Parts: sequence; C-alpha cells; structure tokens
Amino acid sequence: MIFKTKRNLIIFSFVVLASGWGGVLLDGLLKEQTEGDTLGMGVWLVIPLVTVLLLRLFAGDGWKDAGFHPRLKSKLKWYVVALFIFPMVTAIVLLAGSLAGWIDLSGFRAKPSFSGVFLGLLFGQFIKNIFEEAVWRGYLTSKLVQLQLKDWLIYGIAGFIWGAWHIPYYLVFLPASDMYSILPVDKVTFAAIAIVNMMCWSILFVELFRVAGSIWPCIIMHSVEDALINPLVIDGYIAVAAGKEWIISPIAGMLASLLYVGAGLIIRKIRVRKSSPAGLDLIV
Repeated sequence: MIFKTKRNLIIFSFVVLASGWGGVLLDGLLKEQTEGDTLGMGVWLVIPLVTVLLLRLFAGDGWKDAGFHPRLKSKLKWYVVALFIFPMVTAIVLLAGSLAGWIDLSGFRAKPSFSGVFLGLLFGQFIKNIFEEAVWRGYLTSKLVQLQLKDWLIYGIAGFIWGAWHIPYYLVFLPASDMYSILPVDKVTFAAIAIVNMMCWSILFVELFRVAGSIWPCIIMHSVEDALINPLVIDGYIAVAAGKEWIISPIAGMLASLLYVGAGLIIRKIRVRKSSPAGLDLIV
C-alpha cells in the first residue's frame, strides 16, 4: 500500500509539473490565440484532473479517500469557517492598510458595486474549484496524509507542488498587465513570491480538509478567495501604495499570508485535540 501510494504520487507530481510546459510548447506551435485563454493553458488546467482520474481508475488508488462526502451535518461549522476566513482576513488587511495610508479604498465609490462583482464570479469559481480541490486536497493532500508524514512535510510538499504547477502560468500564460497590477516585479520574482504565498495558504487548506474530512469546505473557501481578493486588486477597487505591495497586498502581501498561516495553525490545534486521547496535543 505504501509503495503504491508513493509510486502514484511520483507519477502524479511528474505529470502535473510537466503539464504546463507541454501547454507552452503547444502554444508555440499555434498562432493568433487570445492572451490568457490559449489551448496550451487549457491543457495545463485539465491535465492534473485527468491524471487523478486515471490513477484512481487504473492504478489502484480507488475513491474512498477522495473527500467527496460532504459531511454537512457533522461538519457544518467548518463550512461557516470556509465562507468567512478570506473575507475576515481581507477586511483586517484593508483596515490596516487604510490606517497606515498604504491602501486607497476610493475605488469602491468610483466603480460598480463590488458585491455584484463578487456574486457574479462566485458560481463560476465554485464549478472550477470542484475540479481543482479534487486534485490538490482530494488527491495530493489525501495521499500525503496516508503516508503519515509530519504535518510540516505535508504542508511543504502539498504547497510546493501546488505552487510549482503554476510556474508556466506566471511565466507565460498570465498577462503581464494582470501581474503588474498585483506586484510590479519581473516574472521570475513574481513566481517565486507566489509559490511562497501558496505554501503559506497550504497550511490553511490542508487543515480545513483534514478537520472537515471533505473537499467541499475547501471548494467553498477557494471560490470565495478567487471571487474576492483578485477583483479587489486587478479591477482597481483598491490601490496599494508603490513598494508596499509585498507587505499589505491582500493577494500576495506578507500580512495576509501570516494571518492565513495563523488561521491554519489554529485549525490544526483543534484537529489535534479532537484526535488525541483525553484531548491532549500530539507532536506530529
């Protein structure tokens, strides 16, 4: 069982990390495609899910650990947590940034209602993230947990592979204008910062998946994140002072990342206490 899990994880990691570069090569053969919406980008997005399906169907992984059972009745509070973590952290970051004079909130007055934008994006992001979370939490995280690795290794491996999968996106597929609206740096630096950022987020996503025993709270949390923080910055609802993005940006800022790490560790503490004899903490 352990050998099979390790073998399949190696296959998964290799194929997933190569998928984006295969898409880049494909786009190099095709001309006159729309920036940010190319066939190669489609390949990059689809291959991880196809890989998981093939491994579960034909390589002995099965479906029992996929996390599709919603467990809504017994885990309802974690659905509530999933809905509000990103809005709460974002509100703290915006308040801190505004008080420090590093974030300008005037865009909320000049643009259409942000709630309409958020709700308009939410359903599409929810559908997209069913497939993403089936890969990153329902498969990758689930298999790492089965190997009984220390928690910090699970966070690090899951976060790094999740982040490294995005490298072709950051270096090639992502329009430069969108990148500069988040962090005005070169693409390599942007990719490195983004990977570190996702490794921080990984703690929160891994722990929510483990404590809920389901991918559905993670799907909800991921969808709220996509519909909330990206349009805030990219669509100009807020403006972050030049040179302060790495500190206070709700997408890639250090403050937000630390808050997500803290939230993840709090959830971990709750999970460990519930799973320990007599409620005692375990060092894992």
